[in-house]
Amino acid sequence: MSERSRWMDEFPGSIVVCDRQGIILEMNQRAVESFREQGGAALLGTDLRNCHPEPSRTKLEQLLESRQPNIYSIEKGGVHKLVYQSPWYAYGEYAGFVELVLEVPAQMPHFVRDA
Repeated sequence: MSERSRWMDEFPGSIVVCDRQGIILEMNQRAVESFREQGGAALLGTDLRNCHPEPSRTKLEQLLESRQPNIYSIEKGGVHKLVYQSPWYAYGEYAGFVELVLEVPAQMPHFVRDA
């Protein structure tokens, strides 16, 4: 495992990377655990759309086509999470999407850092 991959596996949030067709290329350990019921590491190489029921599947297809970020928060089982889905690029060419899911406190400080 490269040093570049090593940081991802120990990162405290879930990281899933797919290609432009929606095929899962990478999942860190937190993502594998989060998606254990859907197959965990066996999801690598499969179509991301198969992991999503409607209307999430349609939204995912729109994101892959529009290449626009999608950012929102959720609460599940009393745990608050920030979901950040963004296109990624390789050598300036659209290559797919990255999804980061981070646990966040229900209440957190917000700072305005204007000059």
